[in-house]
Amino acid sequence: MATSEVAQYLTATLSPDTNTRIAAELGLAEYFTRPDAGLSLAHIILSNNADMALRQSASIALRKYVRERWSPYFPSFKGSAPPVETKAQLREAVFHGLSDPDRKIRSLCAHTLSSIANCDWPDEYPDLLASLIGLLSSGSPASVHGAMQVFTEFIKSDLTEDQILPVLRDLLPVLMQILGSLEYSAPTRARTVSVFRQCVTALFMVKDQHPQGVKEAVATVLPTWLEAFKVLLNMDPLQDVANASQWDGLTVRIQIFKTLDSLHTSFPRALAPSLSEYLTASLNHLRVLYPTFLHYYLSASEPVPSSSEGEPIELPELLCPIIDFLSSVTRGSKGREWLGHDNLVPLISSIFNYVQMTDDDVDTWANNANAFVAQEEDETQAYSVRVAGFDLLGSLIDKSPVHTTASFQVTLEQVMHVSEQARSAGNPDWWRPLEAALAAIGSQAESVLDCIEDEQDSGRSKPIDIDFLLTNVIPSILGTSEFPFLQGRGFVFASQYSKLLPLQSAGQYLDAAVQVLESSEAGIPVKISAVKAVHNFCQGGDDSALVPFAPRIAKDLAPFLLTTSEDTLSLVLETLSVVIEVQGTWLTAELAGSLVNASLEVWNKNNKDPIFISILTDILTSLSSSSSGIYETVVKQALPHLSTAITSAKKEESWIAGSAIDLVSSLVKGSPQTGLGEGFFALLAPNLFSCLSEAEDRDVLQNGIACLTLIIRKDCNQLLSWHDGNGRSGLEGVLSLVARMLDSQDESGGLQIGDLIIHLLRRAGEAVFPVLPQLLQAMVTRMTNAKTATFLQSLVIPFAFLINNQRDTVLTLLESMDIGGRSGLDILIQTWCENAETFQGFWPSRISTLALTQLFLSERKSLQNLTVKGDIIIRPETKNVIMTRSRTKTTPHEFTPVSFPVKALKIILHDLQSGGESATVTAQGDVYDVDSDDGDDDWTEEEKLHQGFKEDEFAFLSEMIGPKGMAFDNDEILDDNDDEDLKNDPVSQLDLQAHLLTFLRDCATHNTSDFTATVDQLTPEEILVIRRVINSGH
Repeated sequence: MATSEVAQYLTATLSPDTNTRIAAELGLAEYFTRPDAGLSLAHIILSNNADMALRQSASIALRKYVRERWSPYFPSFKGSAPPVETKAQLREAVFHGLSDPDRKIRSLCAHTLSSIANCDWPDEYPDLLASLIGLLSSGSPASVHGAMQVFTEFIKSDLTEDQILPVLRDLLPVLMQILGSLEYSAPTRARTVSVFRQCVTALFMVKDQHPQGVKEAVATVLPTWLEAFKVLLNMDPLQDVANASQWDGLTVRIQIFKTLDSLHTSFPRALAPSLSEYLTASLNHLRVLYPTFLHYYLSASEPVPSSSEGEPIELPELLCPIIDFLSSVTRGSKGREWLGHDNLVPLISSIFNYVQMTDDDVDTWANNANAFVAQEEDETQAYSVRVAGFDLLGSLIDKSPVHTTASFQVTLEQVMHVSEQARSAGNPDWWRPLEAALAAIGSQAESVLDCIEDEQDSGRSKPIDIDFLLTNVIPSILGTSEFPFLQGRGFVFASQYSKLLPLQSAGQYLDAAVQVLESSEAGIPVKISAVKAVHNFCQGGDDSALVPFAPRIAKDLAPFLLTTSEDTLSLVLETLSVVIEVQGTWLTAELAGSLVNASLEVWNKNNKDPIFISILTDILTSLSSSSSGIYETVVKQALPHLSTAITSAKKEESWIAGSAIDLVSSLVKGSPQTGLGEGFFALLAPNLFSCLSEAEDRDVLQNGIACLTLIIRKDCNQLLSWHDGNGRSGLEGVLSLVARMLDSQDESGGLQIGDLIIHLLRRAGEAVFPVLPQLLQAMVTRMTNAKTATFLQSLVIPFAFLINNQRDTVLTLLESMDIGGRSGLDILIQTWCENAETFQGFWPSRISTLALTQLFLSERKSLQNLTVKGDIIIRPETKNVIMTRSRTKTTPHEFTPVSFPVKALKIILHDLQSGGESATVTAQGDVYDVDSDDGDDDWTEEEKLHQGFKEDEFAFLSEMIGPKGMAFDNDEILDDNDDEDLKNDPVSQLDLQAHLLTFLRDCATHNTSDFTATVDQLTPEEILVIRRVINSGH
């Protein structure tokens, strides 16, 4: 009765009548509360006599039942879990379904069993693995298919580090038997490789916990599989695409190449002996399969066949893993010898073939401007064979620039010859190979240009003749309006290599691109390509050549701002931003006003998009900074609109106020040296302070703080002299905001509030002085419960600044403060010492260190008597153990107690040792060398000297990181909008290392703060460093 009842519900859920369907779904939901509901569904699923639609519907319903009624483990659990005995019966029934004759039933049961296994294995379902391996060993294709689908999900998510090795010992031999047997379908055999890859990933994840076990597994298991892969890949790939009805055989190859890529990343040494054979097989696949790619994707003669399981198998699903594997090997060093054996030109030729635009690309990009823009943007592009190909070319040219660039030349000559022949023969697709070749070489323009320059500087001939292309090939391409993608590629290519163009030629190309912008007949691909070309020309061009075109381009781009969206709008905005930065007196007040209006219109429509807002702020900053006359026009047009938006935005649309404040900040950044101009702050202040006094959104508050900080830096007097209708000053408004931030438990304001206080003290010190004691007391009080490192830094660094300038006055004030029975000095010093080594930024780290030297020199008893945390105490139970949060709670860190002078010396020594040294130097001057297991033992001598990089690569990386990791640790270096005030501050200009050496030697000479006794309390390594410093001064 129960089974027939649920069958009625299931049948009714398929009814076209809405009311019937809803009633059935409600009845089914009620039925699920019964203990035997799952068994009734399973009975229908396993009944071969039942209608297939009903069985499939029952399978879907059972999976829903498991998620909602099985266990609280599932987030969607609704209660009424079945009894333990019923669960056992249901597990057995679903497992039985893995061997059902029907493929769809097997797949649905596999999904359901995977869900159950996630919850029950191993505690409540301990025999699952053994049962699944038994199915794999049964010899039944149906059973193997069902079990493999469970394993595909199971290995990925459920095996722990202790379970993986025993399971692999039992599982992998069975999988190998299935892979090698043609009795099973290709998709089933492909799943064995997929599961093997997941096992490899699991082995890699546990190699640190079980090094010996993993080493044995790699040595015994991997060679067998790698040999099998070799045999399978050496079979002719054409046999897998010869059948026009299905391409099942490709599934095995897809999984093999994905696995080779994974192995090269995780266990490269295991792959090394046969690597050249796999690379040869990869190239062979690319060459042999190209006619198939041409037939089905470039000329679209027939639809792509599907698989026996009903899902399409696209050839790019195989091509992308092949190219990814080649890229992965190329980025290392193992493939260098193979590439040198006459394989480079054939490989690049194959890639040029595969990066051609497919028919789908042509259809999509011709009508969808955003898709056309996105396909070449690194951040947004969907992955494709074309993208993978460009990535491989990048890897090749990085590792072997001259040979790769020369191979580009050889391949390009072949392509031009073939394209010309096809054109003469009347082939309508003659343009595709040429467009692909130009796109490929253009994608590596920066590297190619560097290579050409390096070769010429060394007195050698150019490896590629780009000049010939720009003079003899590209001009004719620009006239092929009937082939818009090739015509557009010509514009983009010329702009990518504009550095090689004489000024006159660059001007001619730019003029042609601008004519396309102004043409009413040009289609989407050409217009967008022209915008890209303008962007590239203006970004890398000579301003003197660009000035004649700049006003015309800016005027042409303005209408695009109002008619484009998404990626296309982003491209237009970025191009406009670059055009406005062209130096010269070409920008008129009228043009600036129209650009501001268009920019505000874009902001009105896209005020929630951070990418657009970022570009718009750059545009407004550039417009504002172009000249004082233009600045006044920009402010007049923009500030009233933005100021109104700050207060009129609804509370639930806080991003409007936040982005409006951001745009106001961009006006402030672009203001002239003379200040913000009369009335600027008076117009902004009422709305800004009103908004910030009520705002709860952290972005609004952070943007507001940043805006006020900029105003204080640019025109502090305007803020100090402003008063509202109630006589409240601008300074009071700022201090009120600071007080609000200090009272808030939300510490996300972090560094911004500290920057505001610092610049307020630097620019308005005398005005702040009357309220300084209250401000400092509020900051010290907040230190007692502050949690985040950035917020604590914001509280400490202003004290460091003040101590560096007015040490004794500040210390006296701190000594007099009583906060919860502790002196303000005690709270500050404890907080400072615990966090000093985590301070971010160049100037803050320096001012902290300099202030610590001042405190050490003060010799005040109140400081010398303070005890703070010294070095961490390493206990036997925590040695070599990663301390997670839970472990830290049960076994908290302990520290040695030391006096403040000792801790101050430790911090100063730490800064001295890390101040610009690239290696970790010990007290004895030794440098540690750590063994590596990355499989790149065959680095060249040059790479060994520079940690795997070539000298110029290493120099670039060193410059990026900077001294003391400065580029990662320094907000000023990372930010294009450098804080010029702090950058030019004497603290930033100081030779800190020399200053600290002098400080230590002077302290030793005068025994400052009982220097000798203080040094004796340092660690032996620190004492040796002190001695080396002092002795080197004599």
